Amino acid sequence: MPCPLPPNESRRLEALRRYRVLDTPQEEAFDDLAALAAYICQTPIAMVSLVDEHRQWFKASVGMTVRETPREQAFCGYTILSDDVLVVEDATRDTRFATNPLVTVESGIRFYAGAPLIDQDGLGMGSVCVIDKQPRQISSEQSEALRRLARQATALLEQRRLATELAGALERVKTIEGLLPVCSHCRGVRDDEGYWSTVEDYLARHTELGLSHGVCPDCLKTHYPRTYERMQAGKA
Repeated sequence: MPCPLPPNESRRLEALRRYRVLDTPQEEAFDDLAALAAYICQTPIAMVSLVDEHRQWFKASVGMTVRETPREQAFCGYTILSDDVLVVEDATRDTRFATNPLVTVESGIRFYAGAPLIDQDGLGMGSVCVIDKQPRQISSEQSEALRRLARQATALLEQRRLATELAGALERVKTIEGLLPVCSHCRGVRDDEGYWSTVEDYLARHTELGLSHGVCPDCLKTHYPRTYERMQAGKA
C-alpha cells in the first residue's frame, strides 16, 4: 500500500536539500555506521538511507549493491513518520508491506528495523536501518543502539550542512577582499546583481562585521580645524 506523506513534507524536503548530500560519494564515517548497525543487530543488510521526493537513496550500505529504490517501495518512508524505531518482524504478515515488490520477490525482505534521522526541527530525513531475509525479532538493546547510530548519522549530516554554509561564507569574504565596484563620488558599492548601496549596507548583508564611525586625523584637520587644534592642544 502507498506510504502516506509526512504532514510537513515540503519543509522536510527543503531541509534535506540543505545538506547537499544526495548523490555524493561514499564516506567512511557513514559506512562505519552502517557496518556497526549490521554487526549489532546481526543482520546481512544495513543502510543509512535518505528519503527524497521520489526515491530512497543510500548514503551507506552493507549487503546492498544498489544505491537507491523507488520511494513507494521504501520501508523508511514509514520510519520517517515517527520519532521512534520502526520494527517489522515479518513483512509478509504486515498489511503495509505484504505486497511490496521488495517483499514478494524471491528471497525478499522479511525483517526490517529502522531508527529515523530527525533533524533539529523534528523533521525526518531518513533512517539507519537493518534488514534480514528471514523473520526475526530485535532486542531492546539493539533498538537503543539503532537510535544512537541514527543520532550520530544526523550529527554527521548537520556537520556537512554547517561546513557547506561556512564554505559559502568564506567565498563571500573572498569577494569582499577582492575588487569591488565603488562609486568615485559617493563611495557606494555595486553588488553582484547590479544594485548600488552604501559600504555599510553591503558589509552588513555579506559579512558578520559590525561597523562604527569616526573621523580620521586628516579629515578632522581639514573639515574641523578648530576641534583639531583643541585636541592637539589637549595632547600637548
